[in-house]
Amino acid sequence: MIDRPTVQRILDAADIVDVVSEFVTLRKTGASYKGLCPFHNDSNPSFSVSPARNLCHCFTCGKGGSPVGFLMELEQMTYPEALRWLAKRYHIEIKEKEQTPEEREHASERESLFIVNEWAAQYYHDTLMNNPMGRAIGMQYFRSRGFRDDIIERFRLGFALEDKRAMPMEALAKGYRPDYLVKTGLCYQRDNDKPLTKDNAIEQLSDRYAGRVIFPWVAQNGKVVAFGGRKLDKATKNVSQKYVNSPDSDIYHKDHEIYGIYQARKAMHSEDCVYLVEGYTDVISMHQCGIENVVAQSGTALSDHQIGIIRRITKNVVLLLDGDAAGIKSAERGTDLLLAGGMNVKVLLLPDGDDPDSFARKHSAAEYREYIKSHQTDFIQFKIKVALEGITDPAERSKAIEAIIQTISIIPDPITRQAYIQDCAARIKMPEDVIVARMNTFVAERRKNEQREKERAGQRGQQTSAAQQTAGQTTQQATGYQSAAKSQPAGGNGYAGGSGGRGYAPNNGSGYTSGNNGYSSGSGQRQASNGPAPDDFPPDDMFLPDDAFSPPSQSQSAPATAQQPQRPQHTQQRPSVAATVTPSRQLAQLVVRHGERIKEDIPTNDGNKIALSLAEYIYYNLKADELQLDAPLYNTILEETVAHIREEGFTPADYFIKHPDIELSSLAAVLARDRYVLAKSLKREMTTDALFQNAERLLLELRRDVIDARLKTAETNLLQAFGTPEEETVMQEYNNLKSIKAKIAKALGQALG
Repeated sequence: MIDRPTVQRILDAADIVDVVSEFVTLRKTGASYKGLCPFHNDSNPSFSVSPARNLCHCFTCGKGGSPVGFLMELEQMTYPEALRWLAKRYHIEIKEKEQTPEEREHASERESLFIVNEWAAQYYHDTLMNNPMGRAIGMQYFRSRGFRDDIIERFRLGFALEDKRAMPMEALAKGYRPDYLVKTGLCYQRDNDKPLTKDNAIEQLSDRYAGRVIFPWVAQNGKVVAFGGRKLDKATKNVSQKYVNSPDSDIYHKDHEIYGIYQARKAMHSEDCVYLVEGYTDVISMHQCGIENVVAQSGTALSDHQIGIIRRITKNVVLLLDGDAAGIKSAERGTDLLLAGGMNVKVLLLPDGDDPDSFARKHSAAEYREYIKSHQTDFIQFKIKVALEGITDPAERSKAIEAIIQTISIIPDPITRQAYIQDCAARIKMPEDVIVARMNTFVAERRKNEQREKERAGQRGQQTSAAQQTAGQTTQQATGYQSAAKSQPAGGNGYAGGSGGRGYAPNNGSGYTSGNNGYSSGSGQRQASNGPAPDDFPPDDMFLPDDAFSPPSQSQSAPATAQQPQRPQHTQQRPSVAATVTPSRQLAQLVVRHGERIKEDIPTNDGNKIALSLAEYIYYNLKADELQLDAPLYNTILEETVAHIREEGFTPADYFIKHPDIELSSLAAVLARDRYVLAKSLKREMTTDALFQNAERLLLELRRDVIDARLKTAETNLLQAFGTPEEETVMQEYNNLKSIKAKIAKALGQALG
């Protein structure tokens, strides 16, 4: 575990521009930076990075946060993983306290898999460099490919001994768990019918890559996620599987990773271009020639996720492929995928019989770079040449031209698409309007298919939502409403202090009771929507200025005493926060921005006055009425703020933006952000009185919303009870709720007066 002082040093050192720039090309715009959002398919820069606030935010999908939150969201890291990444980036030595056996047992399995992979990469590399068999066999192979020592070190190349038990025996001796060796794909189990234990692990485990040279896959964050193993040249005869790659695991999905991205990302930034090749050795050979902005798709078709990773760094791609028939086919397939992803595509086919690796070994670095520079072809030229060369039959020519037009129709940007239409018309000597007419049919057909898919997805979503609502209704207790006789105890001209209880209990329908103050609650709690909520957070709502509110009614006083709640334990997954501005959201925003503000003269039931923070004031008012905010994340923000509010130097915004829970961190970054940046002369700091008045108004609005929901249920109950013995009781409950609503409306009128 990383000790707290080290964590603070890392958080203080982390610069949001510096961190985001590792993954996204940013351009300065005024006091901030902008780039393409890494979290969704972004064609226009909507991702904003603020150096002043050390935060990032996408104005389209709503994702972002602090440097730690950004890494956790983008790279799917845990909080400790993101801290270690930043520590390495800023050369901060991590001081960890010794973990107990219990803590080690409960450590993140994902982090453990990374640790095992890191150890394996070092083991294979040490075997290559220092083991006699590694140097005699593995190093000889790499030397035959012309790889220098510095290149071998850069890509952490290795060798696996032919003894299939050598690596697992060493791993077990180092204390690594046998099941992690299987889960990472480093080993396979000989007999899957037998349970794998420490006692039988040596007999059960075999090195997946035994007798092969090793190519580690390093993700953008510098972590080893997978391995590729190649049979040596002398052993590849009659072998159907020359390469063996890691199977999918919790930390590796082959359609999510790109080989060489870690080593290439800086050059891709500086050159604003990437060369896309097919294999490991192609990437390594080009690096040795001084061309470092190169990555490999490694024999698999490009996925949208992989294209997204590249697009975040550069939109300019050159497909560098073999000049044979297979290379041409691969280029055609890759072109369409990249164009659909909004990339600018060029194609470079090497002389027939050569691939990037073999071509590099035949030419000097200078010759290689010159050839690449002078032989790149725009995709439309390449497509026309491949499709029309040697074709004289009109029907075949028509099909080829349709294929070209269909490729152009894929381009999402209309201006770029029009430019290619003009170029295509000139090259194939065909009127533009004919090309446009045919292209429009392709575009219309694709949009129709997309609309059908959206409708099908919407129907599936509605079915899911309906099922969830049905399930929620069957579990909900419909016990009706308490009568006016069960009112708040005498002297209830204020709110009694809550005991700090917590939990996200469903609505049990027991409703509100009338009391001397007009509205105290029963045990009902406001329930979050059962339907699916969007993942993004909307822009901040704008609070009214200081003078918009009058002081709250004196009859609505604050709690006298209360117990500090303990920090809640999150043991179950929370639903996303609904993208609507509700009183609950506004209260959570007040807590994040101003929760530490203290009001000294809050009256109590016994006639005294106490000092409460804004967060405590909101918390105890809700607890007095046994209410909660309408989303678990909002409640967590409120509860954790109250739990820490008395700590010296505590501010909710700073605490939650740096929170290890990525959902809390991302939400806090949005709630703390100003939608508009005003000049200093126009900024006005809200007074403490105005903040408390604002909170009082929002609490009233929340109560009103709850009563409105209960009135709808009461109306239904009244219809069902018509003509039955229960009609009078239900009518009394309905009238009771109407009376409470009227009192809330009156109080709201006074608050807004």
